[in-house]
Amino acid sequence: MAARRRRLTKKTRKKLQVWGAVAAAVAVAWVAANWSTVWPVLVAVLAAAVLGSVGWVLLRAHRRAVGQDRAWRAQEEARARELSIAQVDGLTWQEFETYIAELCRRDGCTKVVVSGKSGDLGADVVGYLADGRKLVIQCKKYAPHRSVPSQDMQKFVGTARPEHGADVALFVTTCHAFTKDALGLALRQDIVALHRDLLGSWVKGAHLESLIPLNGSGGGARRRS
Repeated sequence: MAARRRRLTKKTRKKLQVWGAVAAAVAVAWVAANWSTVWPVLVAVLAAAVLGSVGWVLLRAHRRAVGQDRAWRAQEEARARELSIAQVDGLTWQEFETYIAELCRRDGCTKVVVSGKSGDLGADVVGYLADGRKLVIQCKKYAPHRSVPSQDMQKFVGTARPEHGADVALFVTTCHAFTKDALGLALRQDIVALHRDLLGSWVKGAHLESLIPLNGSGGGARRRS
């Protein structure tokens, strides 16, 4: 009985092979007879296959590039967060301004520009917060033991909004404190006074917009369209 099943299976397989060969021969004959109609279709199918393959390769390359860009941005953000306040002390004043701009970009600010020169009328860094408010920053690279005097704050008050149209005016320094007069002026004139301790929080990952209300009201009553 088992031998008969094997014989039937072999016969069936042989029949399938024969019919397959016949079908292939018929297909070849039909294609040869209708070649003028068939070849444009074949060319179109081949072109579609080639374009699909190229598109797939480009898509994979794009995804890989996007992934690499995201990884690079994450590394840059991590580097910015990990920079200690002691390392900030080692920066030159030009590097300090550039670093503050990097922190702004990290926290979602756009169109961030660094002046990098004297005579900028207090606008060392200019950009826009995520909600569209214009941000103007005065950076003062002072020794930790110093205090920001009232004269520095007066100069910034006189230019941040009248000259630069700031919605949010930020005075950031590496020293521990503002004098009483300087801080009082910041509070009255809606200036964010960011001393060393708050700068350290910013460096370690605190978001800029969470720091704005902490020292000086500084929220900016106006919003730019």
